[in-house]
Amino acid sequence: MKIAVEGCAHGELDKIYDCIETLQEREGFKIDLLICCGDFQSVRNAADLRAMAVPEKYQRMCTFYKYYSGEKKAPVLTLFIGGNHEASNYLQELPYGGWVAPNIYYMGRAGVVKFGELRIGGLSGIFKGHDYLQGLWECLPYNQNSMRSVYHIRSLDVFRLSQLKEKLHVMLTHDWPRGITDYGDKDHLLRRKPFLREDIESNQLGSMPAEKLLHTLKPDYWFAAHLHCQFAALVKHEDNSETKFLALDKCLPKRRHLQILDLPHEYDGDKCLKHDAEWLVVLKNTNHLLNVKNMEGHLPGPGGNERYNFTPTDEEKEILIQSLQNLAITSENFVKTAPAYKPGAPKAYLTDPILNPQTVDLCEKLGIDDPVQVIMARAGRVMEKPTDLDIVETKADLNPVLKTPMSKLILPAPVTPSENDCEENTCTTPISENPLLLDSLCNTSECTTPTSISGKKTFKRRNISIYSSTEEESQSMNSSSLVSPTSPSKYPRGNIE
Repeated sequence: MKIAVEGCAHGELDKIYDCIETLQEREGFKIDLLICCGDFQSVRNAADLRAMAVPEKYQRMCTFYKYYSGEKKAPVLTLFIGGNHEASNYLQELPYGGWVAPNIYYMGRAGVVKFGELRIGGLSGIFKGHDYLQGLWECLPYNQNSMRSVYHIRSLDVFRLSQLKEKLHVMLTHDWPRGITDYGDKDHLLRRKPFLREDIESNQLGSMPAEKLLHTLKPDYWFAAHLHCQFAALVKHEDNSETKFLALDKCLPKRRHLQILDLPHEYDGDKCLKHDAEWLVVLKNTNHLLNVKNMEGHLPGPGGNERYNFTPTDEEKEILIQSLQNLAITSENFVKTAPAYKPGAPKAYLTDPILNPQTVDLCEKLGIDDPVQVIMARAGRVMEKPTDLDIVETKADLNPVLKTPMSKLILPAPVTPSENDCEENTCTTPISENPLLLDSLCNTSECTTPTSISGKKTFKRRNISIYSSTEEESQSMNSSSLVSPTSPSKYPRGNIE
C-alpha cells in the first residue's frame, strides 16, 4: 500500500493531484490514498470564503469547488482533517465526518476510520488553552470571535480519542504535539525557523492535548503540518514501541509538502474506506457528555462518582456491527448542500446552518446528537434542509431579485397648508432614468419647507407620491409630482438607495 501525505493543502487540489500524477508516471507506481493534514479549505462558493478566518486579501477561491461541483473528480481517495484556515460553516455540517465532495472525505472534529486494514485517527483544529474546556457553542452567523474559536480543539474530542485501546497505525493533527522537537534535529529546525526558539525553550510550541494523545495512543506514524516546514522525529515509548513523526510544508514550489509512505501488504485488505467500530461505540457511549454552552465544563475522571472509562467492550462492538450491518463508507452518500462557485456569479452571503443528510443518517443510526442542531433547538431556531442543487445552482437562482422597471419620475413639491407658499421654492428637477441617482440629482437645499402663517413649520414626508398606495392620493399632490402612467403606483423603498 502506498500513501501520499500532504502538509497544508490551502485549497490547491489541482496542484496536489498533478504532483501525484507526475510521481506515479515517473516512478511507475500507484497511490492508493492521499492524506491531508489540515488547512484543506473546502470552499464551495463565495459565501464559504466569508466563514474562513483569513484576512480578506488572502481569501481565494482556489480549486476545491471544481471537485465539489462535479466538474472534476479526485483521482485518488482523499482523507483530511481540519486546520485553522477552513470553510468552518461547511465542516460544521459534518461534526462526525463525511464526504465534502465525491472521493474526498473529512474525518470530523475527531475521528477514526479504516482503509483496508490500516487504522487512521485524526484530530481537527489547533489548540488554544482558553477555549479547550469550552462547549461546542459556535454556530452561524459567526462573529470575529466565534469564527476563530470554532476550529479550536475541545476537551471532549481528546477525551473520546483517549478511550481507544485498539492499535492505531496513523494519527493526524494539524499542529505539532508539544515537546516533539526534543525527539528530532532541533538545531536544524532553529536555523530555518529562528523565531521558534522562545516557544521551544519555554515548552510552549505545539499542542498539549496532542502530546497527551501521542503517549497514550502510541501510533506507528504521526503526521502534522501548520508551521510550514518539514520536521522529522522518532519517539520511543516506555513499552519499546516507536512513533515516527513527520511534519510537512504547504503546497508551494520547491517546498517539501508531499511524502510517499510505502506500507507492508498486511495493511492492504480490500482498500476500501470503512467506519471504525470501536470509535462509533465511543461516540455513542459519550454522547451525554456533549456540551454546547459557552462556558467551561469538566469531564469525568478518576476519583469522581461518574463513569469515566468508556472503552468499548467486545460485546458492545459486536452489537454495533450487527445493528449497522455494513460499515463501508461510500461516496454515494455525498449530497450538495450549497451551490458551487461560478466565475462572475453575484456575491453570496452565509445562510443559516443546513442539515447535512450524512450527519442526520449517522446520528439516527447511533442515537447521538448533532451539536449544531442542539444549539439551534436551544435558541428556538430550525435548521434548513438542503435544496435540490442539481436544479438550482446559484444563490441568485435560489432567491431571485425581481426588479420592476422604473419610469421617469418627478419629485413632488413640498406640501403645506400655508396660503403663502412660493412656487419658486419647489424642486421640479426631473430624476434620472436610474433610480439609484435619486438623491444625488435633487439638490435638497433648494427644497426648503416654507413657514406657515402661524410661524410654525409644518413637516410633511418628502416624495410622498412614491409611497402612495392609491392613485387618488397621488392626485392630491402638485400636478408636477405625478408618476407617469406607465409606472406602478407604489415603489418598494428597497429599490431606492
